[in-house]
Amino acid sequence: MSEPLLHLTERPLWDAARASGVFETSTRGRTLQEEGFIHCSLRHQLPAVAATVYGSYAGPDELVVLVVDAERLEVPVRFEAMESGGEEFPHIYGPIPVEAVVDVEVWDQGGTASA
Repeated sequence: MSEPLLHLTERPLWDAARASGVFETSTRGRTLQEEGFIHCSLRHQLPAVAATVYGSYAGPDELVVLVVDAERLEVPVRFEAMESGGEEFPHIYGPIPVEAVVDVEVWDQGGTASA
């Protein structure tokens, strides 16, 4: 298995995906349909992504990291930069079947994830 793709989200969104069989949230407040892809990161990129997207999140729901096995996806994964020459991040161009999520880690605001 190649390096897993990571997606930070709120637990209720993951719970809803488990019930429906697919995860379709692109990023905080935006769906796959609105954005065109699901934002992900690699392990070393996750703390900066979390700080940018969730900041000092004080929401009522726990944040979780979905650990996605790209080999279990049936849609394209592209590594793309937000600006020319910038750091590339993985984007999943379609829904994530729950079977592709091989682990779910709790994210704490200190920048670490634990199973």
